[in-house]
Amino acid sequence: MARESIKARERKREKLVARYAKKRAALKAAGDYKALDKLPRNSSKVRLHNRCKLTGRPKGYMRKFGISRVTFREMAAEGKIPGITKASW
Repeated sequence: MARESIKARERKREKLVARYAKKRAALKAAGDYKALDKLPRNSSKVRLHNRCKLTGRPKGYMRKFGISRVTFREMAAEGKIPGITKASW
């Protein structure tokens, strides 16, 4: 499980990216790279890292569900994810 500070930092980056998205797109379209340099570094989408929404685990992330493979497996076994069942034959 990731530390709370790391998860909080990632949430803060997500908010910054959302806040500056339109401004960043307009500056890129205009080709004004000097003004782009003056925006906060964490407002760039490239600096985001996919993390599990529940545990904060950075590796084994499943985009479709927004959680890590470990959390996905636990939740699927408990029947908490609709439409997902453990295969048996």
